[in-house]
Amino acid sequence: MSPYKINRLYQALTASITAPVTELVYASPFELLVAVILSAQATDTSVNRATKGLFAQAHTPEALLALGLARVRAHIKRIGLFNTKAKNIIKTCRLLIEEHDSQVPRTRVELERLPGVGRKTANVILNTAFGQPTIAVDTHVFRVSNRTGLAPGKTVGAVEAALMKATPKRYLANAHHLLILHGRYTCTARRPNCPDCALKRYCDFPDKTDG
Repeated sequence: MSPYKINRLYQALTASITAPVTELVYASPFELLVAVILSAQATDTSVNRATKGLFAQAHTPEALLALGLARVRAHIKRIGLFNTKAKNIIKTCRLLIEEHDSQVPRTRVELERLPGVGRKTANVILNTAFGQPTIAVDTHVFRVSNRTGLAPGKTVGAVEAALMKATPKRYLANAHHLLILHGRYTCTARRPNCPDCALKRYCDFPDKTDG
């Protein structure tokens, strides 16, 4: 895709998505970290239902650690992989207290040392909590990047690298959420809504739907 089309594509995205923010509900970087750990293979809606009760009881590393594994697990038991996620959250709380003065670290290296935090989760935290120009590639971003021709790649890492190279600097802060929301609500996996898509003039998808 040419730089001109990329620029126009992002212009159209920005015009169509006026609030490019996460749909996870959180009140601090720590709450966001917990929510993103829980969001792996789960919907934001299911995570928000779980964290509503969890954060009402405990919203700091110390409070969550004091709550204990069993009660954390009880709050998130309807989320996939809840056993592993509960263990990771408890371990992460302990590390934050012991090594980071109970604060969420602001570097990728430190974030990825936390249990349950991989590159995608680290990118989300760096971008959403701290405003750093990172792009987390989930299934939606991967699909939109390949389908439109914006940043084709066979792996998540390849797509992330291509997006970081192709995305104009002025759009980097919001690109992550623009692409996720577009993939979630318009450029869906099974039947994309091409007729009503803001990007249809710039998208290279050869199998556009016609209604």
